[in-house]
Amino acid sequence: MTTSSTYAEAPAAPVNSPARVATASFIGTAIEFYDFYVYATAAALVIGPVFFPSGSGTAQMLAAFLTFGIAFLARPLGSALFGHFGDRIGRKSTLVASLLLMGVSTTAIGVLPGYDSIGVWAPVILCLLRFGQGLGLGGEWGGAALLATENAPQGKRAWFGMFPQLGPSIGFLAANGLFLTLALVLSDEQFRAWGWRIPFLLSAALVLVGLYVRLKLEESPVFAKAVARQERVKMPVVDLFARHWRPTLLGAAAMVVCYALFYISTVFSLSYGVTTLGYSRETFLGLLCFAVVFMALATPLSAWLSDRYGRKPVLVVGGLLAVLSGFTMEPLLTSGSTAGVALFLAIELFLMGVTFAPMGALLPELFPTHVRYTGASAAYNLGGIVGASAAPFFAQKLVSMGGLSWVGGYVSAAAVISLLAVLSLKETRNTAL
Repeated sequence: MTTSSTYAEAPAAPVNSPARVATASFIGTAIEFYDFYVYATAAALVIGPVFFPSGSGTAQMLAAFLTFGIAFLARPLGSALFGHFGDRIGRKSTLVASLLLMGVSTTAIGVLPGYDSIGVWAPVILCLLRFGQGLGLGGEWGGAALLATENAPQGKRAWFGMFPQLGPSIGFLAANGLFLTLALVLSDEQFRAWGWRIPFLLSAALVLVGLYVRLKLEESPVFAKAVARQERVKMPVVDLFARHWRPTLLGAAAMVVCYALFYISTVFSLSYGVTTLGYSRETFLGLLCFAVVFMALATPLSAWLSDRYGRKPVLVVGGLLAVLSGFTMEPLLTSGSTAGVALFLAIELFLMGVTFAPMGALLPELFPTHVRYTGASAAYNLGGIVGASAAPFFAQKLVSMGGLSWVGGYVSAAAVISLLAVLSLKETRNTAL
């Protein structure tokens, strides 16, 4: 008997317990998205004045939103880089590397001097670190989703895939909750001088926790079997776009609505609420913390429904509701009522949870094992270029051109793109991994 056949018949790798899988897939994405949202919140509040030359407030805000978009351009590169190693050497070690890169980049932003101290080097280095954040997050989500779904029992992949989808809700709540706390205990001058750096510096401690959990994982049994069958390819990204380009593009388009719902209702709305509607920073952050609870509630509900009825029915209903939600933006945000603003934010983030949760199972199910990390990551992050990278920037432009109704139209258009993509995909609920 040859060595390869002996290896193929060897006992399977140790199986991770459901609790360990849920914890590791959840905690990593929570930390990574905490890091990402810390920057998003800071971009809406303080990045412009700290890192860019003094001038008009609008120019500084647009510059801050452009740096926000850099990470989304880096994320597809991160998905290709980490996807390559995830499909070649394994899910576990790649997830550890992506978490380290994200944590180091975020912590470094927390100690980076501003424009007044080092001049033009401040925005240059900021952009490089933001690029590093994007690379790290580009490799994070795909690996976490695979960790969850490749360890899931048959018929419960969306439920297991829900745990990395819960990470963004908790990461966002932690990031905004911390900024809210700082707004309550520090003066505006203290916050702008040094207080905004605290959430970035705390990332170092959170990353240590995530590393501890992930280093205790065993490799995915699905990947271990693929290795035993010698199914790995030398260049997963080449094979992906040569043979699996259609599900990659459709998966990316299906993700667009998730990004648009989230970043318009958080980053843009936070900036607009503070600068135009006249809300204090702490009040609007409190509204966002309230609204993101609805995203967290929608996530398990949507995952359960997609295991019971299929991915497509849930995503189609969510997409149709998202189209309609764009028309509520102007009347609710300009109603003059705090309850109206809270209702709009809750609607958008609830629909984010509805459309986002099934993606934890859907995107991995679109690809075979040997390109699954690369494919799921690429689809997830390519969708961010359209739905999120320029969303706050264009929203700022659109509101100055035609008002909030134009921004609401952006949300509805993004939902139509995703709806058409979902209708073009086959149902994947019963696909074998």
